[in-house]
Amino acid sequence: MIKKTTHPLIRRIETLPDKLTPKGRLISEYLLDHSRKAVFMTARELAKACDISEATVVRFVAQLGFSGYSEMQQMLRDYVDTALTLLDRRDLLSQRGDGVEGFRKTVAEEIENLTYLYQTMQLDNLEQAVRMLCEKSYVYVVGSRLSYTIAYYMGWSLTKVRKNIRILKGSDSTIFDWLTIAPEGSLVVVVATSRYPNELVRVGRWARRKNMELMVITDGSSCPVIPFSQLSLVVPSKHIPFLGSPTSLSCLINYLVHEVANHLGNSVKEHQEEIEQTYLENDLLFNPTHER
Repeated sequence: MIKKTTHPLIRRIETLPDKLTPKGRLISEYLLDHSRKAVFMTARELAKACDISEATVVRFVAQLGFSGYSEMQQMLRDYVDTALTLLDRRDLLSQRGDGVEGFRKTVAEEIENLTYLYQTMQLDNLEQAVRMLCEKSYVYVVGSRLSYTIAYYMGWSLTKVRKNIRILKGSDSTIFDWLTIAPEGSLVVVVATSRYPNELVRVGRWARRKNMELMVITDGSSCPVIPFSQLSLVVPSKHIPFLGSPTSLSCLINYLVHEVANHLGNSVKEHQEEIEQTYLENDLLFNPTHER
């Protein structure tokens, strides 16, 4: 059984009740009781809803240990996103609009997500991720449900630039066999998206138990696989998606694959020549110069 853990934002709030002023307790109670509404509020709007000053909200946010209101709001967004059911998410459709308006809002949200990724990603973590993907003898890329699509894309792309890549599905119990017999020095990459399947938590725990290096690529800092990892790359979203928002994750994966190819140098050319020869000999891909 997977042990349930309290969200980091809730833990921060629960550790402060004796230190909070009466107005601070008002804010904490509002965030807990009306989180789905508060997540869309500005600091001024939250202050108005609690009938307090905006300065009080700013002090409360600082007391929780956040650098600013936007950082607290992002963690609240992660909390709400993880808790929303499919039925809850139907309400998000009405906020999006339809037709041309819905299209423009969808594109605008993805652009905002990419901008946020550009502004917040830790570059040192990216360099470490590239080194791990280049140096480890075997790389096992794991995903489940929605994240399996992204994991498959990452694994498939990596097979075009280096050898010894295996793509695994979290729902397939043979994954534990593969990780148990994995060569020493292997790397496990878990791609996890909200609402975070428990099977990926089990994979993370097993990788830790087998002393394997684990990299987690995820869309939220509250991802329950992160505690088992040596490195986590968090790709935050500024918006709560109806079903999923893979754009920023795909962008990060594209970067990682490109950088791995650059670091591996001439070996990539030899590897790709071998693959292309296989395509040609087995007539696997459409070739406009071939007569059929």
